[in-house]
Amino acid sequence: MKVMVMIKVSGADEHRISPTPEMVAAMDAYNEKLIKAGIVLDGGGLKPSSEGAQVVFEGGATSVVDGPFTESKEIIAGYWIWQVSSLDMAVEWARQCPGNPDSSLREVLEIRPYYEDADFENLDARG
Repeated sequence: MKVMVMIKVSGADEHRISPTPEMVAAMDAYNEKLIKAGIVLDGGGLKPSSEGAQVVFEGGATSVVDGPFTESKEIIAGYWIWQVSSLDMAVEWARQCPGNPDSSLREVLEIRPYYEDADFENLDARG
């Protein structure tokens, strides 16, 4: 099963996740474990939302909002694409991820499976 693991933080806290040398070393060690286990397909950290934009589709209109997105409840700060045997396996690997030592910062790892061809087989039969 292929899953995306998203690293999420509050938009208001985004400025507090600047990586320290210790955080980079811990994440490098964690990523090395993932690579040795053969489950990583892709991954990366994302620049702050202040360097991005949102394209919003609402009520038939399209607008563009420049970052930062401090009002956002959650912002994706990074991600991995993993190939795992089950959601339980992905959860176990996610539990080993090093967290930010700032205990007041809330980070969330959200794991979402990709759709697979088998998920759509019954749609064709419904016509």
